[in-house]
Amino acid sequence: MDGVDLRSELEALHRESYGWALCCCARDRGRAEEVVQGAYLKVLEGKARCDGRSGFKTWLFAVIRRTAAEERRRNLLHRLRLNRYQPPITPEEQPDARLWRSELQEAFRQALATLPRRQQQVLQLVFYHDLSLSDAAQVIGVSVGSARVHYDRGKKAIRKQFEENSHAIGTRSRTIPGLVF
Repeated sequence: MDGVDLRSELEALHRESYGWALCCCARDRGRAEEVVQGAYLKVLEGKARCDGRSGFKTWLFAVIRRTAAEERRRNLLHRLRLNRYQPPITPEEQPDARLWRSELQEAFRQALATLPRRQQQVLQLVFYHDLSLSDAAQVIGVSVGSARVHYDRGKKAIRKQFEENSHAIGTRSRTIPGLVF
C-alpha cells in the first residue's frame, strides 16, 4: 500500500481508531489522542507494517492496542519514579459524557466498565467497531476461544446488570431495544 492509500485508509478509520484508543486508555481523551498519534506515526514511518494476514482495520487496532500498552508502561514507570519523591498521583476518572447521549448508552457504558479488562475490550471491539470475534481476538492478542469466553461472560454480566437495574433505565422487559445479546 503506497503512502496516499495508507493515509486515506487512516483518515477513513480515524473516528473508530480514536474510539478504540479511548477504550484502551480508560476513556482518558489526552492519552487516547497521544496513542492514536503514536500509532499513526508508527504506521506512516514504516515501523509497523501490515503483512496481510488480517484486514487493515484489525491490524491497525492491534497497533493502537500495543501503542496504548507501551504508553501505560511508560506512564507507570514515570509514576513509580515520581512516587519516590512525592505522594502518589491518582488518575482522573471522568466519563466522557459527550460520547454517550442517551440513558441506555450511559447504562451500558457503566455496565461495561464493571467488567474485567479483556471482556471490556472484546465487547468494545464487537459492539462498537463491528469486528468479528476472530478479528477482536487478533487485536487483543488472545485465541478465538478465549475471546469467545470473554465475549459470552461479558454479555451475561451486562444482561444480569440490566435485568437487576431495568427500572433505572426505564425498561421493563429483558429485551433492550438496540442491544442484541
